Amino acid sequence: MASYMDVPVPYIEELLKHDPYLKNHENEIRRRYKCFKEQLLRIENSEGLLEFCKSYEKYGIHCMPDNSIHILEWAPGAEAVFLRGDFNSWERLTHPFKKLPFGKWELTLPPKPDGSPQIGHLDRVKIVILNKTTGELADRNSPWATYVARDKTNPQYDHRFWNPPEAERYKFKHPKVPVPKSLRIYECHIGIASEDYWVANYANFMNNVLPRIKHQGYNAIQIMAIMEHAYYASFGYQVTSFFAASSRYGTPEELKALVDRAHEMGIYVLLDVVHSHASKNVLDGLNQFDGTNSCFFHDGGRGTHPLWDSRLFDYTQMETLRFLLSNCHWYLKEYQFDGFRFDGVTSMLYHSHGMGHGFSGDYNEYFGLNTDTESLVYIMLANHMIHTLHPNAITIAEDVSGMPALCRPVDEGGGGFDFRLGMALPDLWIKLLKEQKDEDWNMGNIVHTMCNRRWMEKTVAYAESHDQALVGDKTLAFWLMDKEMYTNMSVLTELTPIVDRGLAMHKIIRMITHALGGEAWLNFIGNEFGHPEWLDFPRIGNNESYHHARRQWHLVEDNLLRYKFLNNFDRALNTTEEKYHWLPAAPGYVSWKHEDDKVIAFERAGLLFVINFHPFKSFSDYQVGIDMPGKYKVVLDSDAEEFGGHKRIDRGVDALTFNEPYAGRRNSIKVYVPSRVGLIYARAD
Repeated sequence: MASYMDVPVPYIEELLKHDPYLKNHENEIRRRYKCFKEQLLRIENSEGLLEFCKSYEKYGIHCMPDNSIHILEWAPGAEAVFLRGDFNSWERLTHPFKKLPFGKWELTLPPKPDGSPQIGHLDRVKIVILNKTTGELADRNSPWATYVARDKTNPQYDHRFWNPPEAERYKFKHPKVPVPKSLRIYECHIGIASEDYWVANYANFMNNVLPRIKHQGYNAIQIMAIMEHAYYASFGYQVTSFFAASSRYGTPEELKALVDRAHEMGIYVLLDVVHSHASKNVLDGLNQFDGTNSCFFHDGGRGTHPLWDSRLFDYTQMETLRFLLSNCHWYLKEYQFDGFRFDGVTSMLYHSHGMGHGFSGDYNEYFGLNTDTESLVYIMLANHMIHTLHPNAITIAEDVSGMPALCRPVDEGGGGFDFRLGMALPDLWIKLLKEQKDEDWNMGNIVHTMCNRRWMEKTVAYAESHDQALVGDKTLAFWLMDKEMYTNMSVLTELTPIVDRGLAMHKIIRMITHALGGEAWLNFIGNEFGHPEWLDFPRIGNNESYHHARRQWHLVEDNLLRYKFLNNFDRALNTTEEKYHWLPAAPGYVSWKHEDDKVIAFERAGLLFVINFHPFKSFSDYQVGIDMPGKYKVVLDSDAEEFGGHKRIDRGVDALTFNEPYAGRRNSIKVYVPSRVGLIYARAD
């Protein structure tokens, strides 16, 4: 193996200090950094990073100050390129492009005699590609299209030139929001965010949903399915037009207004970005734009994802890097998004795409030939660009593999992400609810899963997300209460054992995950109040039904229904975190995990958490170890009346520590812990 030990990595010693096991793989880390640096220098030496990432200002279709139209496209496999559309009555060959070096094509349309642009606002337009091999002409949308839409009678999306009058362009009024000290994320989807049996819009979300989110104590939103996707049921993960915000929810200006309103409310706005793959659509997608399989993507088997049936980017191509890096910069500048959640990172990192791979934690799994260096270098480039040009931005990796250093700075030799999703956490809860009785739950396994994350690499904790709610699965609340959610959620009906258990377990599952599972928290829209059933978009298989593609807000608004209790607890959990800030604190210290009692106790941010999972045993004068002496009071009690509990805790009684070491802590405290209850104690003195 060649030695790369002389490759300078500015702060690699910091990385090795945090994780000494990486010392055995230092040569490989330096090799990867060398590959990253070489790609970065190619960009810097050609145009400079900023200009390279502003390529959306040159590529695609633009109206110039003199109202001429300038178009620049990259189509290396094309024999010739033409423009057609409403402006020329859809004639195919009347407006040919000029061929430039490196596979680029250019066309300029002078203004009309009256001085107006030849292509008007919302005019339909197509790039026409003459195929080198077949001689056929094919219509394509510009990869850089900023707005695409379709008529009701046409299943395909057409590029509609977005160039509204100056008076109709949205002007941002509020600055971006600083990264919150504690990050509490509300994962959301614009289209499902109403009760109605259709696709909801940006205006509905801005006016009706943002206030809910703010009231619940969330300080960030993560918006899914914004980049245009022709197939609604893909949940936004089969992107067809990367620079176009989805027209099914409204206009680009309305999305800007939504982001601006969120900033006015102090909400940090994350975009769910999909750069791991692209839709195979040809007529309205990026696939085969120039008539070949290799434009933007790998040719052959490497260019198709075997499970997702989608196209895979070739991150070695300069124009692919231009396209994707500019795409990141575009959303941060044009729409003022604050950061990103990168989808499908595990698929990018490995030639196997993570399929059939359990990832035992052996470091050789991450530093062998299965790791895709080209994709990793793109990840490093993207994070370097984002954090260099947008210092206030954060990035989150959807990675289940746990690759070491993925969430450490690029200058340390890491991947550059700020957080990774704690994907093992929701899997744990679903597995327990599906396969085990409550009395068989293993406290050690729960604690291990909550705490099993890489030191100094931050994790976003969550008990469930959109993945768990999709058809074929169901929400935690529905796993817990199932059909009784249809008949026994009214406060006027008997509190059945199933609903009683469901409410209690829903609260303590979220409490322990929130407090012990990571350095940020995420909730999927509606799960804060125990939304029933599952999520399923209209498709042929469900007769194009919208029944499960909406949020039933009336359930939580009805004061006679028990959903309000879960909603109240969710808000209290967030507001308690805002007061004490356990998320940015050091990881929790677990002093107690008792298998027979089903009790877990831990400390974090100066607080004591005591959670009893036992289905029927309550404990009075239960001794728990605690480090700091003093008088402690209950600051959150899942058994409180406002949370649908049984009011078994007297909030007026403080607990005093006594000088008796216990469970590895310097002091002890005795508390009353009812069954299926979570308690948070804070010092009262």
